[in-house]
Amino acid sequence: MNMRGKIALVTGASSGIGQATAERLAKAGYKVYGTSRRAGTTGQRSFELLSLDVARDESVDAAVQKVMQLEGRIDLLVNNAGFGVAPAGAEESSIEQAQSIFDTNFFGIVRMTRAVVPHMRRQGDGRIINIGSVLGFLPMPYMALYSATKHAVAGYSEALDHELRTLGIRVSVVEPAYINTPFDANLMKPDAPLDVYREIRASVERRVKEVLVNADGPEVVADVVLKAAMATHPKIHYAPGLARRMRMLRRFAPTSVLDAGVRKDLRLEA
Repeated sequence: MNMRGKIALVTGASSGIGQATAERLAKAGYKVYGTSRRAGTTGQRSFELLSLDVARDESVDAAVQKVMQLEGRIDLLVNNAGFGVAPAGAEESSIEQAQSIFDTNFFGIVRMTRAVVPHMRRQGDGRIINIGSVLGFLPMPYMALYSATKHAVAGYSEALDHELRTLGIRVSVVEPAYINTPFDANLMKPDAPLDVYREIRASVERRVKEVLVNADGPEVVADVVLKAAMATHPKIHYAPGLARRMRMLRRFAPTSVLDAGVRKDLRLEA
């Protein structure tokens, strides 16, 4: 499939998965517009970086309108913008913090989709690829809120694909496992920490850092995004790299075995 002349919009493209994806799409022939809350970030790139905060309606509308004014169409939307949450007990985040996490990680995707779909609908075609997580189908203890946002992304993506397919628009969700990116250097800490969770919080955080040492790089995700974008008959769910094994375990392993495996891996008491 020839991507020359195709226009892609990638959110959260200043680093990590977003930057790797934007670079990979540009190499494949797409004209790529990446976005970042800090569009002035320096560095040599093969794509233009626009200012966009997915948590603000007016910012979303302005960025989409700019691309439409410049190019007249958007063929591919990659919803990648989001932030990580440091391991913590579910009750250690206030309602306000929980809402903030959802506002970016889930409702940011909803805002972008609402802004772009009308243009794709008029075009009669388009692709939307949402970046989810294995935590969207295999939730992790002490990551309850982040897992919940990724469950929401998975459900939204699947329903949306059914709705838009008859209009020539396809939706996929790419669900990686841990990825070794700067994403994990700026994790949101709980705003209502409790001493009862202090030791287990530190233990889980140490385990996560151990896993990240051998984690996939962002290029693994970028390659799968391109595969989904180019597929004649795209799948709804893609599990890149190490996530494939976790998807198979979720599908075929007994719940009791998975439950025990998760607790053992995180070194939690039975």
